[in-house]
Amino acid sequence: MSYTYDYTKATAGESAARRYLRAIKMTLTRSARAKTFQFNGREYEYLYHPYNKTWKNERGVEIPIFRELLLKREGKRVLEVGNVLSHYFPIHHEVVDKYEVSSGVINKDIVEFVPQDKYDLIISISTLEHIGWDEQPQEPIKLLQAIDHLRSACLAPSGRLVASLPIGYNRYFDYLQNRGKSPFTTQHFLKRISKQNYWMESDWEQCRDMPYGRFVAHAICIGSIMG
Repeated sequence: MSYTYDYTKATAGESAARRYLRAIKMTLTRSARAKTFQFNGREYEYLYHPYNKTWKNERGVEIPIFRELLLKREGKRVLEVGNVLSHYFPIHHEVVDKYEVSSGVINKDIVEFVPQDKYDLIISISTLEHIGWDEQPQEPIKLLQAIDHLRSACLAPSGRLVASLPIGYNRYFDYLQNRGKSPFTTQHFLKRISKQNYWMESDWEQCRDMPYGRFVAHAICIGSIMG
């Protein structure tokens, strides 16, 4: 279970010629840009991947961080909320995604999902901010309900929940941060500092006013909860 990046997976409806041109652009971009970033005391390589053009957005830092979490917990029970990682490398864990229909994905509202056995690691990449916020009728507090449900019903006593959320997208999440009421026990922030999609570690004070741009976050929170 090496979680080796797969650069051959095609986007639905994308022609071979377009896929080839995207791969060339990705390679040229990577050769001209920085290769690494710092997060929580260690160095990671930026991900330059054709799916979702990671050299343009937060996926360039999110995927390497969460891939490392998987590598450290090989053989453990893992749940992913939101089908993200399978687009970048073969996965070996369960995925719950309310809307995305794909092989092996459990289509269920996460607040209603109750597993037979709890998980050693629960991960979620830029997904939780949509819960309650992008639903009709809007129910912002459902974000907290989802996190509490994951902690109490899905996470093993010695397990860990780790999630990334963009700043500036879900105003209720930003409100909680401003009031010092984060749902996470520990959290770290990354801030986008250039059009070249370079990122650096930061804090809430430096990220609180960062806007959510068109198809790209300018700051993200990576929070965790221990079981």
